Amino acid sequence: MPHIRLRDLEIRYGKNTALRGINVDIPDGQLTAIIGPSGCGKTTLLKSINRLLDLYEEVQVRGEVQIDGANIYDPKADVLELRKKVGFMPQRPFPLPMSIYDNIAFGPRMHGITGEQIRVRIQQLKSQHLVEAVVGPAMSGAAPGSPMDLLVEHYLRLAGLWDEVRDRLREPAAKLSVGQQQRLALARALAVEPDVILADEPTSALDPISAKLIEKQFRLLKATYTIVVVTHVLRQARRIADYVMFMYLGELIEHGPAQQVLTAPRDERTKAYVSGEIS
Repeated sequence: MPHIRLRDLEIRYGKNTALRGINVDIPDGQLTAIIGPSGCGKTTLLKSINRLLDLYEEVQVRGEVQIDGANIYDPKADVLELRKKVGFMPQRPFPLPMSIYDNIAFGPRMHGITGEQIRVRIQQLKSQHLVEAVVGPAMSGAAPGSPMDLLVEHYLRLAGLWDEVRDRLREPAAKLSVGQQQRLALARALAVEPDVILADEPTSALDPISAKLIEKQFRLLKATYTIVVVTHVLRQARRIADYVMFMYLGELIEHGPAQQVLTAPRDERTKAYVSGEIS
């Protein structure tokens, strides 16, 4: 069963229809890029996957968004558990008004993760090739420290930030550069151990070097997480995407493997977009 399945999804803001007739299975364990012109519904679609649309007034959602076979818009759905399962990176990072360390520890503490649970999680992560690629001697079990210290280090490493902040973990996160704050946002999302990471144009506010670092981490993380990224940069979609969804005027026009959609699209509107005729 696909990890994320959208069926007959329609979203309205008051009298305005933002999305209509969305039907798609988002592949599990891959990076999916949502592309299309500005104002075509990309961010609305992304936010529908973890119910961030609940924050807006007059939003009406019809149809289903299924994760692991359960409709997240069912009245009985546990929204807190959903937000734990589906992490979100906004376009601009907003670090919590606390230290770098506490930004990472906040989510696990809020969810009541115990020291023993952290130890089990670290052991599980050590067995994955993803961890082998980023972990250093401190994570081999040789370094002293509390379970939470190990957890904070681990997720900062996964976000590609550890080496830059290891000596100032107790400093305010607001002192970090924008690029570092975005990687901190990624670490914070990972720290509650989601299955899915949603990212809304996560590199649009970054300099080229910081953007490259975020893309590098996404390519690494997609081996373990399902990642869905909204991007307005076709070159970025070509670099990082396994699967592509093309949105136009609130409709999902075409979707499929990135190579097929970006180099041999079937729909004329997709062809016009990837060729630069429409933007």
